[in-house]
Amino acid sequence: MSLDKQTVQKVAKLARIAITEEEADKMVGELGGILQWVEQLGEVDTDNVEPLANVANIELRLRADEVSDGGIQQDVLANAPESMEGFFVVPKVVE
Repeated sequence: MSLDKQTVQKVAKLARIAITEEEADKMVGELGGILQWVEQLGEVDTDNVEPLANVANIELRLRADEVSDGGIQQDVLANAPESMEGFFVVPKVVE
């Protein structure tokens, strides 16, 4: 895929990056090289490669899903300006 200066300027505008004319000229070659590299990656055969979550093959330690700091609803609601039936009361913001 070939890039021109106008395409680079459009991408910069979409990314909200201010670049000068000289920087745009320089970026044409750099972005073109990046796109060529990405195209090369698309040619790699990955049919028999399993996805990895971590390159070190580390097993994560799991813990029981237990409530460890519950039962303090009244303490939490004590900080609220207003509460009702165990919940915070907030002003209506949508009509």
